[in-house]
Amino acid sequence: MQDETEPGSEPELPHGVGPWPGGEAEWPDDPRLDPDLLAAGDRRNVVDRYRYWRMDAIVADLDERRHPFHVAIENWQHDLNIGSIVRSANAFLAAEVHIIGRRRWNKRGAMVTDRYQHVRHHEDVAAFAVWADAANLPVIAIDNVEGSRPLPEADLPQACVLLFGQEGPGLSAEALAAASGSVEIAQYG
Repeated sequence: MQDETEPGSEPELPHGVGPWPGGEAEWPDDPRLDPDLLAAGDRRNVVDRYRYWRMDAIVADLDERRHPFHVAIENWQHDLNIGSIVRSANAFLAAEVHIIGRRRWNKRGAMVTDRYQHVRHHEDVAAFAVWADAANLPVIAIDNVEGSRPLPEADLPQACVLLFGQEGPGLSAEALAAASGSVEIAQYG
């Protein structure tokens, strides 16, 4: 089979949308819309529903539909996957994301979704556990450790915190001890 596409012949498609058609005189009267985006176009990585919206308006709209579960990530080593977990939490509309331990993390994998997601930092596992207890949220460790239940068999409460560890070493012993149970996500490949 031969590829008939000549190198460099594929059209470069723009991301997002251009300025609002018709200029300022045609702009909708909607307080959620950002005049700068209406004038210049919206190239952000957002679903079409949110084109031209101000960031705070997007967050407010998402807040009305968020699910009651939280996602926590123990950042005790440098892990490039934290951004991907934040992005996934945003995609599933988690109530909030918690970074435990090191404050710094590589935001590149989040693809700017951390701007639309509530992210809270906890100094260490002990501080996080105090917060979760005060919020009356059970902590469920997500790790492939002895005694973990397979995710499809687990009956998770709607309001809980799913606690993820680092790629490779997983969760620390302290984090596992702070959890009320553990669930594993089977990997088949």
